[in-house]
Amino acid sequence: MFLGRMALSPPSPLCGPPEELQELAFIERPIRRTLKQTAEEIDQLTVDEGLNEVERAVYLLQGQEMQRACVISNLPSLVRQNPAETFRRVVPKVREVLNGAGVEIQLAAAASFLTILQDDIILIHTHTYSILKTVLQQLNHRDTVSSAWLETLLSAINVLPKETIKQEVLNSLMYQTQMSHSLQGRLAACRILGKVASRFNCHVMKELLPLARSLLQDVEPEVRACMCNHLESIARAIELVELAGDEENSVQLASFDTIINLMETIDGDLLPVMVPMVMMVCEAAAQADEAVMVSLSFQFGKLCNGLAAMVAFADSAHFLSKLYSSFSSLCTDPEVSVRRSAAASFHQVLKLISPNSHLVHKEFLLLLQDDSLEPELLSVLLLAEKKVGSSLRWRLHEKLLQQYSCLARLLSGELLHQSFSHRIFSLLITNKVLPVQKEAARTLCTIMRYNRKQEQRQEMMERLIQLALGRSYWNRLRFLDVCEIATEIFSKKYFSKYFLIPALELAHDPIANVYKLCQLLPRLRLCLCLPADKLLLQKLDFCVQKLLCREKDKDVVATIRKTVLELNKLDLSEPFHKRQERDMLDLKKKKEETVQLEMKERRKPKLSRSRSLSSQPSSSKPVNSDRPKVKDLSGSFRLGKSSALVSKASLRTSHFTMTTQTTSFMPILVRNDT
Repeated sequence: MFLGRMALSPPSPLCGPPEELQELAFIERPIRRTLKQTAEEIDQLTVDEGLNEVERAVYLLQGQEMQRACVISNLPSLVRQNPAETFRRVVPKVREVLNGAGVEIQLAAAASFLTILQDDIILIHTHTYSILKTVLQQLNHRDTVSSAWLETLLSAINVLPKETIKQEVLNSLMYQTQMSHSLQGRLAACRILGKVASRFNCHVMKELLPLARSLLQDVEPEVRACMCNHLESIARAIELVELAGDEENSVQLASFDTIINLMETIDGDLLPVMVPMVMMVCEAAAQADEAVMVSLSFQFGKLCNGLAAMVAFADSAHFLSKLYSSFSSLCTDPEVSVRRSAAASFHQVLKLISPNSHLVHKEFLLLLQDDSLEPELLSVLLLAEKKVGSSLRWRLHEKLLQQYSCLARLLSGELLHQSFSHRIFSLLITNKVLPVQKEAARTLCTIMRYNRKQEQRQEMMERLIQLALGRSYWNRLRFLDVCEIATEIFSKKYFSKYFLIPALELAHDPIANVYKLCQLLPRLRLCLCLPADKLLLQKLDFCVQKLLCREKDKDVVATIRKTVLELNKLDLSEPFHKRQERDMLDLKKKKEETVQLEMKERRKPKLSRSRSLSSQPSSSKPVNSDRPKVKDLSGSFRLGKSSALVSKASLRTSHFTMTTQTTSFMPILVRNDT
């Protein structure tokens, strides 16, 4: 009866005809089937949250190829966290995965082991066998994979114990040098032999000489040329003169390159044989192809590195008569590498001929105006910083940033602001290593200090103040680090104008970074110029009183009281001459900052006047009358922008003063999610 009623009832407006329902049911089947397969894949990719890092890695190595590649790429961080368990449980599983793995996993594994060896993450003597066994097993692959594992093995040779190299590497090397082995294997043997030779003394080298001689007599010219390139680390003369007469040009060039590299170490008895041979090759190069000429000119440029020694040997008094013509020809050589080598030793030549340095004035100007400069210097420096920053060598990263601060005195502030400032700022707030943070803050302050554009300075200052006003506790601490370094780099006036009030506002911070602020209070007090900064001194005293009244933590109160004692003794304990020296240094900084801004303002009208006079003909009066109008408009636009920025800074300063005066003992910056 119920079924009958349902059948007799009219169709609902939400339901369509039976034909459409059948079509929907037909479409729904593959969708459900697809969702079922996706759920299965999700179950396969799901990992128990209770597993630790090592157990999770072992579990994922049994999963899909994407999971295996992820674990292998993350192997250096696993070794860093738990080296013993990683080499005991994870590395054997990785070795099993590599036996039948594809090219991508092989390359990722080679890169991971290379990172482990280069970054000194582990003690090599402890886990030598695990690394070396894995590397040696993967050398017999295709060209791309074999090259990647070969680079890993060459890096491992630098850190492996000598006994391990003798037992494991040299035994396989004996097999790879045989003619029955593949060409790729013999080329790899040449590189391994050259690398191994640098680790042993002459007694072990005697055992390696037959291997080198057999590779030098190989039927393939590529093997002979590759072995010639590594002769300088194996022996000082092994049939090198005969190889220079080889019928293949590549072998001749390789032997010639080795001879040039060995010139300074060859005995005096062999020089009468070597020098005529070098001259013969140079004379024959004039009739050879361009590739031979390029290689010879490159090696001839290397000889310019000894130019300073030749000047010292010939005596500076005879420079004009004996060496000037050769020196001038090297500075104007058509090959770039020759001119670069001459420029690299130019300063040493100047020191040796200092009384007659005017003789090379023409060559110096030519090298300065050379067209073959490297304009991508900043991009190369940024690439080097990113490469070092992505590694685990934080000390090298710290030293690199320390050297980058000198660029502020060499390059324009606008160029550094566009290329370097944003990268250094991101390092300041993202890097977790404290020394790197300190150097990033110092480099950023130095770039701001020598930047002549007030607009760019103001832009960076606003970004720094946003750190102090931000909701992140980490960023607020970084602002205090910048304040600590800014007291050393900027003048008192500049620091009091931009840094002091935001720093004092952090005294009301709910997080315990008041420790840091209490340590900075004596530095902040020294940055005040009394009686001009009397109001700022009152704010600082009010800040200290507020901390003493509000703070309940015993350690914080003890730190504040200790700081108050230092503040009270600050003017009395410091000798007069030290105070005078500090004031003189601050006056010098203030003058430099003022002069830099004045030079920038003076330079604008001078440049516009000189360009309008030099670049435009006198007959074209309509053009001359139009162009200054455009420049005046651009100048007024810059003025409006700078005034807007100044007004924005004044509004920010008034905001700080108003909040300090209106709020009695409540924190000014209320942050819930700190």
